[in-house]
This record gives sequence, structure tokens and C-alpha cells, in this order.
Amino acid sequence: MFHCKKARGNDEIQMPNAELKTNHESQGMTFRRLGLVIPLAFARRAVASRRRVIRGSSFVAISVSIFATTLRSADNLGVLGSAPKWSVLEHYQETITHDEFAHLINDVYCTHGFAADLIKIDHNAAQILINRESHNVFTLRFAPDANSKAHVPRLWRPARSLLPAKPEKPLSGLRVALDPGHLGGKWAKMEERWFQVGDTKPVTEGDLTLRVSRMLASRLRKLGATVLYVRNSTDPITPKRPGDFKELARKILIKNGLPQPRIGGDVLDPNDPEKEQTIRWQSEMLFYRYSEIRRRAVLVNTKLHPDLVLCLHLNAEGWGDPSKPTLIDNNHLHLLVNGSYLQDELDLDDERFEMIRRLLSRAYDEELPIADTVATSMAKATGLPPYQYPTTLTTTKVDSSGYVYARNLLATRLYRCPVVYCEPYVMNSKDGFARIQAGDYQGTKEINGVARKSIFREYADSVAEGLSEYYRHARGL
Repeated sequence: MFHCKKARGNDEIQMPNAELKTNHESQGMTFRRLGLVIPLAFARRAVASRRRVIRGSSFVAISVSIFATTLRSADNLGVLGSAPKWSVLEHYQETITHDEFAHLINDVYCTHGFAADLIKIDHNAAQILINRESHNVFTLRFAPDANSKAHVPRLWRPARSLLPAKPEKPLSGLRVALDPGHLGGKWAKMEERWFQVGDTKPVTEGDLTLRVSRMLASRLRKLGATVLYVRNSTDPITPKRPGDFKELARKILIKNGLPQPRIGGDVLDPNDPEKEQTIRWQSEMLFYRYSEIRRRAVLVNTKLHPDLVLCLHLNAEGWGDPSKPTLIDNNHLHLLVNGSYLQDELDLDDERFEMIRRLLSRAYDEELPIADTVATSMAKATGLPPYQYPTTLTTTKVDSSGYVYARNLLATRLYRCPVVYCEPYVMNSKDGFARIQAGDYQGTKEINGVARKSIFREYADSVAEGLSEYYRHARGL
């Protein structure tokens, strides 16, 4: 994600109270399909001057430069963010040693550095800035040594805390939440997770991930897991709709240098180079990206209480006109865990709080080995090479397999448990597209001269096998 140096002032945008459900997202608005979190006025300038956007993963384009200015609310919160409750962190006093904290800060969460006044690590404690305006700090006391650490408070359970299981049921007692990415259905075009080649069946990521999640659910249940759905239909989780965000969208555009933003038609032209400058485009993204993922986080954190969330996605690279997309040769795989926060992200009070809370929960200690094991299983099943990010500005490679990156994404930060974010296959690759068009089937079918399992079954099987292997080993089965 690309963030900019934030503007300050008294006319900052305030978020609707109904959306202040979880501490979250920084950053202005994004180029939707490319995923660039860049305020629009600056984005126009940057694109005009450089034309240096590199196609990236999960519709995420990585730019060569980092731009300036991100929207924030008057109290230094991100878009739709709520005031963090720093008192919650009192429960984590003396649950971590100095060396553990320093390692997680420097090697996982703050790999791009941070401002000196945000976090100060001494021998006995860390001083974490609560609010820039008040200059108040939260003091986190370290445990003197590993043997004197207090219990880490959390609702999720690491593998070592689960009750004994039988070898044939390695996931017994585990609560797994499946989060199929995006929405699909009638929302697919709005999300720009839709393309069609000629008269073939349209490719819609939200529908594909939902199909995979249902297959995966049955496999996980057979292994003993309790399976929960974050999404099990094409209906949004959020009660909000784009129309609820028109006024906020207008303010965002004005704030970013468009004094009279246009509304946009009933249906946006995907080829309109200035569509992101419309109130309609911005309000749609506030709905399906910010509001939707926030509401999923509320569901995960307050009702589902899983031990693990699997975010299921398929990847893509830039395809141009969605009605005449470009099919490419590239096909690859990678997985993500939370980490690698940018300095501008840490500058926001709510996002800094979320990072510290996640660090103290030790989710990383569980999600990294799970991701590593699942990645190895998926790589073996798919034969796909690891995706190589064209820049390290937003990511940090953290595993031994070469397939797992740390990155600060909305869902991986807000879900208060280990989260493994899967990104296999490039949907608009020649091979990926052919396999998607082939649909689901038993056995194998020759595709592009190679006998292949159904892409949906291959995805579900490889994730299930990876989880099974991890929990068998972690539980000593």
C-alpha cells in the first residue's frame, strides 16, 4: 500500500458513528483494482509525471515512489477509525520480555522503521505514544525473563493449548473461520473483481473464493475442525450500502484537491481514466472495502471467536479492459501474514494501537509456521513458483519457504487471532483462466496439455493438507 505524509488542520474528515466499530484503516482512498492507497490529487500528479506503476499481486500495484498526504480524522485516526482503548493493553503487562518485544518490532512489524517518538524501548519497558496532540504515552512493562512472564490474555488458542486429539483428527477442537475474499455476485463488477473473455463465463473472484471455501469446509470438518464462515453468500456483511457514503466520498475528493467532484453515472465506465475522481466510485469503495471488512472484523472478534482465520483469495495481474482482458503467462503463489507496517501507518493512533495489540497477542508466533506449512503444501500441489514483489516498500519476506510475506492488510490487522491470507493462481494467466473455465470435476482433465485436478479441489485439498500437517506436528500426533 502506498501512503503519504498526512495533512494536518481543523477541517479533517469525521467518520460516521455507525462505522466506528473496530479500530482500523488508515489511508485515503485507493485506485480500486490496483489497490494503491494514494489520495487522488497526488495520484493524478504522480501518474502523469511517472507512468511507473508495476503490476502486483491481488490486484495490488506496487509503485516505485511513496506519495505524500493521507486523510485522517481530526483526532489522528484513519478513515472509519475509532479511538483506541489503550487501557486494554494493561492486561498485557509483563507478558513479554525485552528481547521478544524488540525482535517482533524490528523484524516483523516495523521493518521499515518508525519515528523516534512513537516507540521507545528501554531495558525494563517500552514507551508507546498514545496521542500526538497530548504527548501521552502508554508504558508497557517487560517481564524480567522468560520464566516470569505473565499469561497472555487471548480468546484464540494456539495448537499447544488444544486438548489431545487422535491422529486421524488432527484438527479436533480447532475453530477455523473461512473468509472467502470479496463479494462476487451482483457486486463483482463494482469491486472490479470481474472480467470476461469473449462469450466465456465471467471470472468473478468473490464467487470463486466462496466455492473454494465450501469445499475446504467439508475437508476441515473431516479432520475434526469446527468450521465457521465469515461469509457464506454473495451478500455483504455490512448493513451499509454505497449511498450511505456519498457525503463522506464528496469530502474526501474535496480534501484531495477536487473542489467540485462529479457524481458519476449510474454505471461507471471501467475504462474512464478519471472514474476514481467521482463520488460514486469513492462511495462504492468505502462500502465494499472499508465498511465491509470492518464489519467482518466485528463478526470475527465478537461472535465467531476462531482460533484461526483463513482468508481465501485468487490473484490477478493487470488485465486492462475487463471486457477484453489480457491473458498473461505469469502464474504464481504467495501467502501473507500481518506485519511490515509503513511509518505513515504507524503515525496513526488507532493503527499503532492495533499493531501493538496484535504483537502482544503473539498471533505471529502461530500464524507464521501455519502459513509456512500451508505454503509448502500448496506449492507442492500447484507447482507454482513464489511470487516476487517488485519492491520491498510494503512487504517483508518472513518464511523459510520463500512463499510467505508480512504485509499490513486490513483483515490481517483487525482479526484478533492468527490469520493466514492465501493468494494462489493468477486468474488472468492463460493456465489459470483455462482451469477456471473448466469448472469443477472429479479426477483429472487435460488442460493445456497437462492432466490437472480441478483448480477448486486443488486449492481446497492443498490448504487442508497443509493445516493437517501443521497441527499433527504441533500436537505431537
